[in-house]
Amino acid sequence: MKKGLLYIGLASVLLTSSCTKDFDQINTDPTAIDAARYNANLLLSRAQYNYANTGYSQLLFQSMWVQLLSSTFNYYSNGDKYVQSSGLTGYQNRIWEEDYAAASYAYEMTNLATSAGLTNLENIGKIMRILIMQHITDLYGDVPYSEALQGKLNTFTPAYDTQEAIYTSMLSELETATGALDASKDKPTADLFYGGDIAKWKKFGYSLMLRTAMRLTKMNPTLAQQYAEKAAAGGTFASVADDAVVKTDNSTGFSNATSNALRVQDDFREVRWTAKLINYLRSNNDPRLSYIGEISPDGLAANNNTALAGSTDSSAQIGMPNGYDLQGGATDISKAPGYPGGTGTGTDFAALGKYSRPTTALYRNVSGPEFVLTYSETELLLAEAAVRGWNANGTAAVHFANGVSGAMQSLATFSSSATISAATAALWTTTHPLNVSSTTASLQQINEQLWVTNGTLMNFIEAWCNWRRSGYPVLTPVVYSGGFSSGKIPTRVPYYSTESSTNPTNYQSAVGRLTGGDTFISTGDTWWDAQ
Repeated sequence: MKKGLLYIGLASVLLTSSCTKDFDQINTDPTAIDAARYNANLLLSRAQYNYANTGYSQLLFQSMWVQLLSSTFNYYSNGDKYVQSSGLTGYQNRIWEEDYAAASYAYEMTNLATSAGLTNLENIGKIMRILIMQHITDLYGDVPYSEALQGKLNTFTPAYDTQEAIYTSMLSELETATGALDASKDKPTADLFYGGDIAKWKKFGYSLMLRTAMRLTKMNPTLAQQYAEKAAAGGTFASVADDAVVKTDNSTGFSNATSNALRVQDDFREVRWTAKLINYLRSNNDPRLSYIGEISPDGLAANNNTALAGSTDSSAQIGMPNGYDLQGGATDISKAPGYPGGTGTGTDFAALGKYSRPTTALYRNVSGPEFVLTYSETELLLAEAAVRGWNANGTAAVHFANGVSGAMQSLATFSSSATISAATAALWTTTHPLNVSSTTASLQQINEQLWVTNGTLMNFIEAWCNWRRSGYPVLTPVVYSGGFSSGKIPTRVPYYSTESSTNPTNYQSAVGRLTGGDTFISTGDTWWDAQ
């Protein structure tokens, strides 16, 4: 790990903090960070924003690996076709770089809060660090954890902990930190999730514990059950009002990176929802189909105009299959099964004009929300826990209905124009109940809904992780020449590209535990996802 990585951005944040007036204390180290001179609260919002604001870090890989979005544009070949395009190494590095930086804010905030006696902020910092570190290990596998973020202690080449050890530690730490939160004590003053509401933070801690526990259903179901039941007993999210969301604000320079990316001309022109998603929504008569997709006005010029909204008529929505291009050969989109044709003529012809793109009003607002963890996700995970026979504080059928209803209602966070009433959502769940004919049927339906939920809320990394864990929905890999994953859907991201030279001993030790080496499809992938 690079030395500078652990403190990226800290100076810019800390300079805005309050300091003491004892400027004559010349014996004080001016580079030191201590609670007497810096407001630990300011690091919380930075950690939250940096973690949530993924943008291209999830769009160019996971959104298309899990077949929620598709694109004919070459820049997206990394995700859509598992073929290297420009920037592959940079995007391989991004989550590592961004999340370790975000984790450093949470870690330093914890240290400062501890010194200042801010016990709630201290424990929220621990919860935030676990949230962020889970992101990292889920993508890369074994990573620096116990020795990470220790640059001030001169640890610049940290050991790579096994993912099994990381998960075991995270669950224990979550239990302690969440249990220690106390609404009668200090309240965070720069909290983007909950505005300092400790009761909501407690529910967040238990909801994160649930998600963390459910990752282990394949590799350690006993530990998974133990902590899933603790989370359910502790109290997870109770409604969409508990959703953990970062609401961005472009006017202050803190914009939504995903929305910004989708407004780039090439992205706007060629990124579409997949046939897999649109067909699933249509086959289930899902009311979300009327809100999440739009068909652009006819012609290339109109298709390229970000100021022109399209038609959200559900009957007109058509998803685009993954694995096609606009190169005129055998894989040209015009050769795709069921190609609907384009719109416009001559130089104004839009080859993708009849395919559904993410709705401008919902997904291209540069001050739009970024979902971190939702009521819908927790309810669907509780439904799965109940199907497995665990004590989930309710039946699988009720949790399933709550989860799908919550996902529908959460869309309104993007825009009031996407409001699906509780009554409408409840009617849908009544007519589309959980399939309890078999355990397999229930697990498939629950995890397909998790895929839809995380996809339509633009939380693509989580959708990809849960697909790897559950195997649902069943996806067919794209076959395209020149791929970097041997025709398989990538199931991990290779390590940060310079780790082999800056931390060689620990890097090689971690790679040695991967059958097939440091690739996108290493056998053994990540521990909880071992194939």
